[in-house]
Amino acid sequence: MGSLAAGLVFGLAPTALASGAAEGGEALPLCPGRLGTVLGVPITNSMVAAWVSGLVVIVLARLAVRRAELSPGRLQGLLELLCDGLLSFLAGIMGERLARKTFWFLATLFLFILVSNWLGLVPGFGTVGWGTASEHGFHIVRPLLRGADADLNLTFGMAALLSGCWLVWSIQEQGVRGFLWHIFGPKGEMRGFMGLILGLVFFAAGLLEVISIAFRPISMSLRLFGNIFAGETMLEAMLHKVPALAWLLPVPFYFVELLVGLIQAGVFTLLAAIFIMLSCEHGDEAGAAAHAGSANHGHH
Repeated sequence: MGSLAAGLVFGLAPTALASGAAEGGEALPLCPGRLGTVLGVPITNSMVAAWVSGLVVIVLARLAVRRAELSPGRLQGLLELLCDGLLSFLAGIMGERLARKTFWFLATLFLFILVSNWLGLVPGFGTVGWGTASEHGFHIVRPLLRGADADLNLTFGMAALLSGCWLVWSIQEQGVRGFLWHIFGPKGEMRGFMGLILGLVFFAAGLLEVISIAFRPISMSLRLFGNIFAGETMLEAMLHKVPALAWLLPVPFYFVELLVGLIQAGVFTLLAAIFIMLSCEHGDEAGAAAHAGSANHGHH
């Protein structure tokens, strides 16, 4: 049975990780390490990291708004600046009304992914855990913590949750009939034989759209997982490239991964906003037309 690494990590590239993995040429495992089971449910190191990320987001939000003031402190001001900027960004894509309606979800998604990506770079993630001692040093076999977004289960779960919310908001905006018409209905006013042909064409296009919607969670989850996992693999390679310089080589790549973590959180949120906007824009147009009609009626 492997022993638990007891040393604390003081640098960006701890020597505990620069071990026999480099000599053996082992790569990072795709699957998260199982730490145990609770009521028959397996608990993995990436699940624990996801819980830590969620707790960090909750604690920071509570600390920022616990004593909200008109003249905000640093933490409150930073959170307000971030939320205002994100809301303005989403409003430019989706419109003010739809952005405010979905902001609670999209902002939480962005902050959770960002914190998860950055926490995965904190010393101790992937470098403290169970392993074996060898002539090259202590080799971590099963880390206690692993980057949450480097687990495909989490990224797919977030993408699936997004798809569920997307479906609910789309039906709320357009109704069931309007939602189905948006996917399968012909565009334009052409009638007769050409209208029938166009109807068949748009119905076939709707079937392709359904397939695209079904594969959307897979593509979004693979995109986020692939980028974060590739970053961790790159850092692992830099740690093992020259063991004597394991404390120095990864440092520039850590700064790169900080930027990548921010970009990937933004890309995931941006794609979510675009997908929601595309399925709800007709509802927005209908609502705006109805509002304009009632305003004109009241004016007359």
